[in-house]
Amino acid sequence: METQTMKGNNLKLKEFFVHQLKDIYWTEKKLGKTLPKLQDAATTPELKDAFSNNRKQAQTHVDRLEKIFGMVNEKADAVKSSALANIVDEGVEVIDDTERGSAQRDTGLIFAGQKAEHYKIATYSGLAQLAKTMGYTNAADVLRQTLTDEKEADAQLMRIAENHINYQLN
Repeated sequence: METQTMKGNNLKLKEFFVHQLKDIYWTEKKLGKTLPKLQDAATTPELKDAFSNNRKQAQTHVDRLEKIFGMVNEKADAVKSSALANIVDEGVEVIDDTERGSAQRDTGLIFAGQKAEHYKIATYSGLAQLAKTMGYTNAADVLRQTLTDEKEADAQLMRIAENHINYQLN
């Protein structure tokens, strides 16, 4: 694993970058633990599969983030993401407040899944650009690869939502 040196000496910027890495690292680890609950609560096979795939992808993202920490010569560490914690709580509320097997539950789970994806897309997008700006080009490449994964996962949830809602309305 190749470490890179930051362009310039803006230590506050690097501190911010590392904090955001720690935040998304916690996010991916938390989702890895939460997605099986969402998968179990989902009704449609497509949604169950999407949550299963997202769980596997979260572990890949954790591995990539650990690699990035090494690239920027930092220890892999997690900092709780308040934003993602609230999204996870919302997903649990959907499960608690809806009837098993209902269209309402699946729709709520799709919303929660998309909110998590959008949070991760925003974070990975910002991190990739910041890594590039700071001269961490290899880290930026890995972050962009993960960003692509997140956009594809969001698109998959959107397709499921469109099919699910159209089916429920017809």
